[in-house]
Amino acid sequence: MTDDQKREAVVSNDERYDGLFFYGVTSTKIFCRPSCKSKIPLKKNMVYFENLKQAEQAGYHPCKRCRPDLLEYHPIQEIAEKIKLLLDDHYAQQKVLTMKMAQIGVTYRRMIHIFKEYYGVTPKKYYDNLRLAEARKKLINTDDTIIAIAYSVGFQSLSAFYSFFRRNMNSSPSKYRKENNHGIHS
Repeated sequence: MTDDQKREAVVSNDERYDGLFFYGVTSTKIFCRPSCKSKIPLKKNMVYFENLKQAEQAGYHPCKRCRPDLLEYHPIQEIAEKIKLLLDDHYAQQKVLTMKMAQIGVTYRRMIHIFKEYYGVTPKKYYDNLRLAEARKKLINTDDTIIAIAYSVGFQSLSAFYSFFRRNMNSSPSKYRKENNHGIHS
């Protein structure tokens, strides 16, 4: 999530982002939940924290209005976060991912709904974005073969990887590497 997306969540007081991040105001050293109804600070005075501990370690104090230090129990949010964590940790291991997703305790259809509500994309789209980002990074920053990269990001065949990459990047992996090598793969 970019800082601009976080700011948009704060400006719109979007409670779906409560617990996903906190924002601090550098001029007051106070931190809030994204849904806080306090006056929106200037963009230049805003900093973002991934969790409560990070905000406190940076010397910020909890807002007395939104009480970010008293997060309630949000089981649906926890499910969304579990799904995201599993995708982040196991995107290249399809069998492990499928097994662990089944242990969450909700139907796949419900997972899609919960994840999309919290993150704005389906788990599949998020999963594809992770694999694409990692593939792009490896194509540019390593000398790994394209087939090795395909397997390392969870594809079972080179043709499936090529098809996926072309569909998402309008380029083959080898062409993408050549156009973005910046002297690494001369």
